[in-house]
Amino acid sequence: MRLIDDKNNQLGVLSLEAAQRIANEKGLDLVEVAPQAVPPVCRLLDYGRYKFETIKREKDQRRRQNIIKLKEMKLRPKVADHDFQTKFRGVKQFLEQGEKVKVTIMFRGREVVHQDIGRRLLDRVAEAAREVAVVERPPAMEGRNLFMILAPLHRPAPASGSPNSSPRQPESSSKQSEE
Repeated sequence: MRLIDDKNNQLGVLSLEAAQRIANEKGLDLVEVAPQAVPPVCRLLDYGRYKFETIKREKDQRRRQNIIKLKEMKLRPKVADHDFQTKFRGVKQFLEQGEKVKVTIMFRGREVVHQDIGRRLLDRVAEAAREVAVVERPPAMEGRNLFMILAPLHRPAPASGSPNSSPRQPESSSKQSEE
């Protein structure tokens, strides 16, 4: 077997007994890292410490990964305009927080015949959310529910104020000076 020591130096091709003797002298474990290689590759290392560092690295990766949650907003096909605005504010808030939103239209009884009303409602949501979101999944029926998934647009935040505020100020001051 090919042996690599704890400082990544290759010690050459040795017999199993010789590799075990070297591992015992150094107080380390003999670990096979590449069994499919010819000859197999073994390494001298502290196996307990190696496992601890591996687990620690995996935990750190899980902590750093960005988990996107899917929020859901449910509507009915006969939703009133004010109720639609209230629900849409919630959808917009979720999108601004960077979360995906599943907008669901629930049909009851004979309402399922009028899927066109639900599609128009979802199109209205998509149009209203055009500035902060993109339609990730177009409207689709799932049982008695019609749903669509919106994903947030990732735009960098402007450094100072809103980007449209500076061009408008000179125009308004010039209009005031003309009057």
